[in-house]
Parts: sequence; C-alpha cells; structure tokens
Amino acid sequence: MLSLKVSGMTCGGCINAVTRAIQAQDPQAKVRVDLAGQTVDLETTLSLDLARQLITDAGFPVAQ
Repeated sequence: MLSLKVSGMTCGGCINAVTRAIQAQDPQAKVRVDLAGQTVDLETTLSLDLARQLITDAGFPVAQ
C-alpha cells in the first residue's frame, strides 16, 4: 500500500484522472482518493517513483 500526498485535486474528474493514470499501467490497482485530505492511497504493483510520476503527469503534484 502506497499513500501519497497529492495537491490540486478538487472534484470527481480529478479522481477519475488519477485513477485512469494508475490503472493504465496497473489495471488491477486499487485507488482511493481523499479530496478533503488531498491523499491518494494505492494498492498496486507499481513502484513508488512510477506512481508519483504517473500522477504528476496527470497534472497533480505529488509531495515528496
């Protein structure tokens, strides 16, 4: 399980964008987005660095 602090997410579209970005590389990934807490929890086989990069590429900065 990875837990990332992600900024800029405000709506369902943001949730879909983050979910699609992760599941494009790991279709079996479970993605939970908390808009209020600005966090994304992932159950995935992806590395932490790749998950960060995918979310950042989708337009949402990930805190280090």
